[in-house]
Amino acid sequence: MNDLIRIPCVLMRGGTSRGPFFLASDLPQTPAARDAVLLSVMGSGHHLEIDGIGGGNALTSKVAIVGPSRRPGADVDYLFAQVKVLEQAVDTSPNCGNMLAAVGPFAIEAGLVPVQDGITTLRIHNVNTGKVIESRIQTPGGRVLYDGSVAISGVPGTAAPITLTFLDSAGSKTGALLPTGAARNTFDGVEVTCLDAAMPVVILRAADLGKTGHETPAELNADSGFLRRLESIRIQAGEAMGIPNVRDRVIPKPVLIAPAAPGQDGDSLTTRYFMPHECHSALAITGGVALANACATPGTLAAEMTAVSAFPADLTFAHATGRLQVTIDHPPGAPAPVVSVIRTARRLFEGAVFAKPAVWAHSPERAAPGQTAENTAPLLRTMP
Repeated sequence: MNDLIRIPCVLMRGGTSRGPFFLASDLPQTPAARDAVLLSVMGSGHHLEIDGIGGGNALTSKVAIVGPSRRPGADVDYLFAQVKVLEQAVDTSPNCGNMLAAVGPFAIEAGLVPVQDGITTLRIHNVNTGKVIESRIQTPGGRVLYDGSVAISGVPGTAAPITLTFLDSAGSKTGALLPTGAARNTFDGVEVTCLDAAMPVVILRAADLGKTGHETPAELNADSGFLRRLESIRIQAGEAMGIPNVRDRVIPKPVLIAPAAPGQDGDSLTTRYFMPHECHSALAITGGVALANACATPGTLAAEMTAVSAFPADLTFAHATGRLQVTIDHPPGAPAPVVSVIRTARRLFEGAVFAKPAVWAHSPERAAPGQTAENTAPLLRTMP
């Protein structure tokens, strides 16, 4: 292994996503060198990511980079990286709320924050968006609890709850809740809502694109004409929102909405979420936060179907594999609504991943401690 670069990491499931978690100090500090390492270890460029630890799917080709926070009032910094499976590109423009669920447990077990007996609450600064999210972790006896009775759609079995509260989600990338200045815009003859809360999204009525909103992801992904039309609208909407280089980025994300299915009176909306060029099997957490804010914003397409008239409000968004439940509230004195959601996470394995030396060849950080095969001392605290 002397010709390989050893990088400590922990593989974790966060919500309905999965990926390696790294300490920021164990990766190159320059974005170009860091991204080269991530592409190498994930195996980007092959549909199976066969030469890396990526899962060959957008939901399992994700990376979390965590370290002490440089922001006052926050405990840790969390940078999310979406490693594209085929394009050999790394996109750090969006946050990922599912991977976010595992940041708290990882930070506690890495010794980045002190653990409490009972519940450990920490504030996570998402570097991608500049926003702070509060995470509440079950830690009885001063240890992270993973087992529990909470089930979430898209994940088999049950686990301990992790509560995420998005304290100030508006304007995550554009600086405004309604970045076009209007609750509705029209592109290619289709009325949309462009909204930015935790994730910039383009909300569309499924019926306006000839869909019911109840199609399976496979059915939507197989309709090439529909996807081309959706991408055209997404690009125009992103440009109107002030997002640069929209064609090469995964934001904004399109979201189709439709009324609840017959017999599902408890559902607020039916949704289909895109990542952005294929339909997600579920609904991203950040997408759910954006939709909750849209329901609470007069004039939006979502509020047209499900308006929030009083706080707090519980909302249920049906998606292709289940439901996402969120709570939106506007506490006295708070500048904007806050959205909470319950997720689960699991620590899968810990150890080291090996990068090819060529990706470090031009980086002055190549010989940093802990990043060579010769130094095998663990840099992460292992739970007893």
